[in-house]
Amino acid sequence: MDQRQTETPAWLAALGGILDLEQSRGFNNRAVSGGVDRFIDRWLEPLNSALAAAGSEEAVRSGEYGEMTPGRREEWAKGLRAVLFPRDDALSPGDDDISGIEPPDAPDFPIKPGSRTESGPPVESGPLPGDKGETAAPAPSPPTKTAGRELPDPPYSRPPAGLTVDVPVDRLRGVDAKLSERLGRLGVRSIRDLLYLFPRRHSDYTRVVKIAEVEPDADCTVIGHVWETREVSLGRNGRLKATEAVLSDETGNVRVIWFGQRYIARSLKTNSRVAISGRASRNQGRLVFESPDYEPLQEGQTPIHTARLAPVYPLTAGLTGRNLRRLVWQALRQWLGGVEETLPQEIRSRAGVMPLPQAIMQAHFPEDAEAATTARRRLAFEELFTLQLAVLSRRRQWSQGLEGVRIKADPQVIGKFIESLPFPLTGAQRRCVDEILGDLKRGSPPMNRLLQGEVGSGKTVVVLTALMAAAAAGYQGAIMVPTEVLAEQHFRTIGNLLSGLARPVQEEHRVTAYMESLGRPVSVGLLTGSTGQRARRELTGLAAEGQLDLLVGTHALIQSGVEIPNLALAVMDEQHRFGVLQRSALRQKGVENPHSLVMSATPIPRTLSLTLYGDLDISVIDELPPGRQTIRTRWLEPDRRDAAYGFVRRQVSEGRQAFIIYPLIEESEAVDSKAAVDDHQRLSEEVFPDLKVGLLHGRMASREKDRVMRQFRDGELDILVSTAVVEVGIDVPNATVMMVEGADRFGLSQLHQFRGRVGRGEHQSYCMLMSDDPSTVARERLSALEHIDDGFELAEEDLRLRGPGDFFGTRQSGLPDLRMASLSDRDLLETARREASRLMEVDPGIEAEEHRALSRQVARFLEHASGEVS
Repeated sequence: MDQRQTETPAWLAALGGILDLEQSRGFNNRAVSGGVDRFIDRWLEPLNSALAAAGSEEAVRSGEYGEMTPGRREEWAKGLRAVLFPRDDALSPGDDDISGIEPPDAPDFPIKPGSRTESGPPVESGPLPGDKGETAAPAPSPPTKTAGRELPDPPYSRPPAGLTVDVPVDRLRGVDAKLSERLGRLGVRSIRDLLYLFPRRHSDYTRVVKIAEVEPDADCTVIGHVWETREVSLGRNGRLKATEAVLSDETGNVRVIWFGQRYIARSLKTNSRVAISGRASRNQGRLVFESPDYEPLQEGQTPIHTARLAPVYPLTAGLTGRNLRRLVWQALRQWLGGVEETLPQEIRSRAGVMPLPQAIMQAHFPEDAEAATTARRRLAFEELFTLQLAVLSRRRQWSQGLEGVRIKADPQVIGKFIESLPFPLTGAQRRCVDEILGDLKRGSPPMNRLLQGEVGSGKTVVVLTALMAAAAAGYQGAIMVPTEVLAEQHFRTIGNLLSGLARPVQEEHRVTAYMESLGRPVSVGLLTGSTGQRARRELTGLAAEGQLDLLVGTHALIQSGVEIPNLALAVMDEQHRFGVLQRSALRQKGVENPHSLVMSATPIPRTLSLTLYGDLDISVIDELPPGRQTIRTRWLEPDRRDAAYGFVRRQVSEGRQAFIIYPLIEESEAVDSKAAVDDHQRLSEEVFPDLKVGLLHGRMASREKDRVMRQFRDGELDILVSTAVVEVGIDVPNATVMMVEGADRFGLSQLHQFRGRVGRGEHQSYCMLMSDDPSTVARERLSALEHIDDGFELAEEDLRLRGPGDFFGTRQSGLPDLRMASLSDRDLLETARREASRLMEVDPGIEAEEHRALSRQVARFLEHASGEVS
């Protein structure tokens, strides 16, 4: 969920799940341990506050659910659900205030009973009563033939003279300061933002039927006359109010009820014509519509809530789907003509996409499912195309006119260092070293490269070789990592790699070794938040004087007081965990334009690397060192959990250690999955009472997390219970078992990372994947781990099976969220990349007259990205 939206409280989401489970079990009061009343007792105060805020006059009382019959419980639950979990598009009090009545010049209601909608919603020009400003004459647009079909283009009204779609959203009628604030929580501050707030989905209300043809549990639309309306009282004490209506046509009548919405009784007049859309259910043998959407059928009305594909938008507190539909409809009719077409005609033709204004209209209020799909394709292509242009522009800006440091590696220094290593380099490592040294030798533009390689592939020695080249040329280097344990791990690894040189000296925070070919010692320092004041003063002093060749550390490297004046090579490990501003801060510590090398142990599919790292050159270590063991991986059914615990105990008895990973920190009634904190207590007290079981999770303070990881690394703990925080940053050669609970809740790449935490020593290692109730896709994914060891192959499989959600969110990489595009759509992404590259060749600055609108779109994209990062 977008973090700008207001999230449902966990207890309220849990209550919704309990009500669902009660319904599936015939309201037997067994959906939650101790009965529903036990849950309600715990959350009674916030529950009644939520009811009051939703306009209900009834309060829930302790102990009343258990006293009801199943039939009374069902009625009680439906009433409670209607108030606390209204449909996305349900009406709320005051809803009609924002838009008034549709204008009399709109076309007739374009549906007939028993048919689907004939046409999409036309967009009229001309001002509405109460509009702010005047509306200019419509701008005609020619019909467009797209994907083998022709869609009519209605005339789109242009904004009032002198205004653009970037004006504040309060230009719309009915949008006051309070509503503006609510829209702002959805990221909507301008009319453009509202036009680009696309629906999450559409409710299909296109099936229009007679009352006699209504089927239970099937979406449909019924048109009839209101026979009667009245307020009714529900619940044990009759305190829950609702509106009940009877709708009739020539084939019969049907009961309709809106829970907690008494004002509807005043707005639906007897004998008025109305359309309702939703699902009917059986209640005591009769069909009834519960809280359907509805639309009074007045002369000259265009349907936006019923009898069509009705948009369902993301919502926030105080804003209903019905309100949002009317606001979007108003914005489309009055302002859509102010949206510039960004793609030149030749690009649209080659990509086979429709014009932008038409796509925006069809994305919100489509004529039919095919039009919605075609519109989404256009908007998705535009997002990916703009993203690719932004990435290529960023690459061009990085490389154009930037003078870097020319570092020519001394062959003797590099050769002697590689000879001193305790193992030979693989062919992939040598290839990556050559690519990096080639960048350093060229100098300008500065290197901006990603080094990819699985856990254990030997990225550190490749980086250290480049850093030795920089040191031999008289420059400094730095490696920044996200955790103290990972910094210490790199420091120890580098110390081991330098041990083959002459006179190595290993201290707690500094290691030196003499290089005869260089004629002087090479020194490496470790600087983290835990570094003592005396050692910190020594390290920062040496670094500032240029006498420290390499500094390894955490965010402490970019704090004030740390100067690395000759920094020519800045390295970031697990760089997706750093924001772009942090990466930039490290580069600014040294010479004007230092070389930049980022490392990732997460294999990334090519389509994602084009998107997330399109501004980087990429080196891939796709070969593991010889002798790297295969980790035996098995997916186990829940009834094998005790056997798995027995296997863990046998490994510990042989002197080994084990990880047990959980998807949650604490148990949640809203999510059915095991959790680390709760199971840590159970494992410590019941399963392994004689063993030392540690706990690690993301809510712990950084120092506490590092303390626990050190304990496990140093053998003080037998078993480490952890969440995904252990995915990166801990190297324990003695650990031989990785047991993952709720494995279906992790991505394949993430599971592969977990698996890479074991098998780092001489002993055979194992990975056990536990899943209580995996879906068909989850079973396929978990089975893939049993027979695929290659991380890149798994990454491609994961992308194919469940999309890009597990590959470092775009926000972390400095790119904004994509609203319509999916990074798993390889064909569209490749097309966008190809078209963006072609345009950059002919107009590298995106300055040509025909590309002005596109240039403005890219600027908005980059501004949005920068805003999200900061």
